[in-house]
Amino acid sequence: MIVTARFAFLHLHKSGGSFVNEGLLRHEPGARQIGYHLPRSLLPAAHRALPVLGLVRSPWAYYVSWYAFQSARERPNALFRVLSEDGTAGFAPTIRRLLTLADDDALLDRAIAALPAQYTNRGLNLPGPALAAIRGSGLGFYSFLFRHLFGEAGDLHIARLEEVRTELPAVMAAAGVPAGAPLLAWLQAAAPRNASAHDEPDSHYDAPLAALVAARDTSLVKRYGYAPPSPAARPAAQAPQDAPRPA
Repeated sequence: MIVTARFAFLHLHKSGGSFVNEGLLRHEPGARQIGYHLPRSLLPAAHRALPVLGLVRSPWAYYVSWYAFQSARERPNALFRVLSEDGTAGFAPTIRRLLTLADDDALLDRAIAALPAQYTNRGLNLPGPALAAIRGSGLGFYSFLFRHLFGEAGDLHIARLEEVRTELPAVMAAAGVPAGAPLLAWLQAAAPRNASAHDEPDSHYDAPLAALVAARDTSLVKRYGYAPPSPAARPAAQAPQDAPRPA
């Protein structure tokens, strides 16, 4: 979470926030970080009336990035360990559990118990009690995380990660907080930050799993104009072979 005198920027997990955080801290006057992956509900009172900026990405790409990053870590986070059965499940079974977590009370209870009881300002930074709100919602995890972070108010100013270098300046201008020249130059020239190396989403999904993402994350898909990948002609249960990319 970045706050400035003009706006707040909320960092949605694995959606390009590290890149924008760095740009804002370098080039937006008075910008300061006051938490990591914290939701809008925790904005200080002095900043709650400011425009809220953020990023989103294709849900299909999010799940690939999340799996690739966690499976490459020596010690994956607690949510990944529960859903992947300590890394023994492949991509498709793990992501299917993540997509249907709202409906699986026993699995959800295990995940809630494994997560911290409060915000830690590290990693996913999603406490168990916060994850409990997904129960019975019918949402995929990424849609839940989006709603958890930004709330349900319509006054959001969201750019798509895939077009962040052009869309973020346009979104800022539309919100009445145009980017200054130094930030604009940085957005055009800076390399990605905290990215994970993985194949394109097409190579990770079969038709049923791609359709499940479309159903569970339909609100984000429709709102931001995302299209499903072309399912690969291979078993969906095969795990992608990914490795982390240096920041």
